[in-house]
Amino acid sequence: MTRQILVTSALPYANGPIHLGHLVEYVQTDIFVRFQRLRGHRVVYLCADDTHGAAIMIRAQKEGRTPEQLIADMAVQHQRDFANFGISFDHYGSTNSKANYTVAKGIWANLRRDGLVVERSVERLYDPVQKTFLADRFVIGDCPRCGARDQYGDSCEACGATYAATELKQPRSVHSGATPELRPSSQLFVRLEPLQAELTQWTQHSGALQTEVANYLAGHFLDKPLQDWDVSRPAPYFGFEIPDAPGQYWYVWFDAPIGYIASTAEWCAREGQQLDDWWRNPQCEIVHFLGKDITYFHTLFWPALLSVGGYQRPRRVQIHGFLRVNGEKMSKSKGTFVTAARYLEHLDAEWLRYYYASKLSSKIDDLDFQAEEFVGKVNSDLVGRVVNLASRSARFVEATGLSARYPDDGGLFARAAALGETIAAAYEACDYREATRLVMTLADAANEYVEQKAPWTLKKDPARATELQDVCTVVLNLFHQLLVYLQPVLPQLAARGGALLGSTCDRWQLTATPLVGTRVAKFEHLMTRVEADKVASMFVPEASAPAGVATPAAVAPAVAADTLAKEPLAAEITIDDFTKVDLRIAEVVAAEAVPEAKKLLRLTLSLGGGVTRNVFAGIKGAYEPERLVGRLVVMVANLAPRKMKFGMSEGMVIAAGTDGEVYLLSPDAGAKAGQRLH
Repeated sequence: MTRQILVTSALPYANGPIHLGHLVEYVQTDIFVRFQRLRGHRVVYLCADDTHGAAIMIRAQKEGRTPEQLIADMAVQHQRDFANFGISFDHYGSTNSKANYTVAKGIWANLRRDGLVVERSVERLYDPVQKTFLADRFVIGDCPRCGARDQYGDSCEACGATYAATELKQPRSVHSGATPELRPSSQLFVRLEPLQAELTQWTQHSGALQTEVANYLAGHFLDKPLQDWDVSRPAPYFGFEIPDAPGQYWYVWFDAPIGYIASTAEWCAREGQQLDDWWRNPQCEIVHFLGKDITYFHTLFWPALLSVGGYQRPRRVQIHGFLRVNGEKMSKSKGTFVTAARYLEHLDAEWLRYYYASKLSSKIDDLDFQAEEFVGKVNSDLVGRVVNLASRSARFVEATGLSARYPDDGGLFARAAALGETIAAAYEACDYREATRLVMTLADAANEYVEQKAPWTLKKDPARATELQDVCTVVLNLFHQLLVYLQPVLPQLAARGGALLGSTCDRWQLTATPLVGTRVAKFEHLMTRVEADKVASMFVPEASAPAGVATPAAVAPAVAADTLAKEPLAAEITIDDFTKVDLRIAEVVAAEAVPEAKKLLRLTLSLGGGVTRNVFAGIKGAYEPERLVGRLVVMVANLAPRKMKFGMSEGMVIAAGTDGEVYLLSPDAGAKAGQRLH
C-alpha cells in the first residue's frame, strides 16, 4: 500500500556554514527519503533556514549589514552545499517568511484561547548604558560550569552546558561592555502542565520515539510537573514581534519548528496541494530527523504546540548522535572542523554519504570520522567490491549486449532478490549500517563468482564466446541489484551504473527481475579510489596564532609538566596488580542529579546482557545529566559496593582532570557495553 510521508530535517541555523557534523543528519534523512521514493511511496522532504535570534543580529551588526542580508546570503550557501551532497529537498524555506508568521500567529491565538499563556515579571539583565534589556546572546562572561571565558549568556561553547544568562560569572554587555544590572522584566510563558497527560501518552505509548528517548523524558521531565516555557524576548531582537505584546518577540525556539509547517504551506501553494492534507491528515506520516542536542524542544514543546494548533504530531522522531573526528570533538585549531565546501575541495560527496551510512544505526550513538577507516571503506567496499564487478565484465559484452535469457547462476540472483525485504527493513528502521552490511555480503558472493568464472580468461578463447556472454550477464545483473539497493545512499553511482545497463535504478522492484537481451554501453570509470593524502590535506589547522601568542602545541608541555607536579605518578605496580581491576565499557542508560548532593549524579550503567549497575559520580558540575544518556563510559566493574546515604554505589566511572576539572573517558567507535579493557 502506498504511504504518504512528510519528512523534515532540523532547520540549520543561518549563522554559519554547513559542516561535516550537520551532514550526518541531512545524509541520514536523505537516505530515508530516497529509500521511500524507491519503494514507490508518496514522500515530501522539507526544510528551511532557522533565521531568528540574537546571534544573527550580533553577527550582522559586526559585519555592517542587516540581518535580512545575512540570512539571504546564508540561504544561498546552505542550499548550494546541500545540493552538492545530493540532499533532495522538495522545498527549502526560511523561518523569516510571511508563511511562518501566519502559522505562528495562529498557534499563538490558540494558546491564548486555551488560557495557556501567562505573563509574569522575572529578573533579567539590563544594560545601564544602552538602557535596554539584554537578550541572552548580548551578554558574555565566564561559564558558571567550567569557567571558560567570553561565553554567551545561554550556553558554553567550551563545555556545552546550558544555563540562564543570570548565572554567568563576571557578565558584561556586548553593546557597551558595562556590567549588567538585574531588573524586573515582563515575560510571556506557555503553560505546559495542562498538556502533561497527553504529552506523557504520546512520548511513552505512541511508538514515535526511540526507547532511550522515551525513558529519558519519563525520568527527567514527566516525573514531575512540567515547568512553564519562557517564549518571549525583549527588544532588541531579530524575529517576529508578538502581535498582542508590543516590544516582545517570540523566542527563536517558538517559531523555528513552526517553520516545518510554513515550509509545507509554501510547497503546497506551489504544487496546488492543501496544507491540511499533510498536517491535519491522520493518514500522513510525519517524520522528524534531528540531533540529540535538541531532543528536549522537539519531544515536549513542539508536540505541545502542534496539539494546541490542531496539527498532527509526528509519527516518528529519529534522533542521532554527534560527529567526532578521530575520537575528538571537531576543532578549528586542529583542522577537524571541516565545512561542506572544504570537504568538496578534496573529496567526492558520495564517499562521505556511504561512509556515514556504513556507521549509522537506528540508535543515538555518536559517529567517529576515522580517516584511515574512511579510506578503507570507500576503496574496499565501493571500488573493490561493487564497481569492480562492472569493470571486470562490462567491456567484454559491449558488442553483444546481455544474453537473451538469464543463465544458470547457481541461485545467486534469486538469493539477492530474496534478501531485498530484509535490506528494506533495515533502511526503514534507519539502520543503514545493517543495510550496507547486507548489500556487501551480496557483493562478496558476486565477486567470488567472478573469480571462479574468470571472464578475462574466457575472452581469450573465441569458442567460448557464448559462455563469456552468459557469465557477464550474471555479473552485471548482480551489479545491477547492488546499484538499486544502494541507490538511496549513492544516487549518482546508481545513475552512472544504470546508464551503463540501460536501467533507471529507481524502483525497488527492479531487483526481482533480471535484465536480458539489452545493450551494454561503453564502460567508463564509475568511481575512483580515495587517496589518503587528500583526506589528510582536508584537515588543515587554522593559521598559526600571531607572534607572542601561545598556540595549544606551545603550551601543552608546560601544562603536562604542571599537571604531573600536582599529581605525581603513583608507586609502581605489577601486571598482577593491574589485572585485579576489571575495567569495562558501560552505556549510560539513565542519569539524574542527586538534589541533596553538590557534586553527585546518579548514573544507571548498562554492561549489556541485561546487567545494570547504579553508580554515584562526582561530575555534577561538569556534565548535564541529559547529555550523558546514551554515552559510553569506562567503569570499574568489580569495585566493592559502597553504601551511601543516597543509595548503594556499585562501581566507579573513570575520569581525568585536576583543579576541579572533570573529563570522562570514552572508548573509540565500535566498542560495546560489557567489553573488558585489556
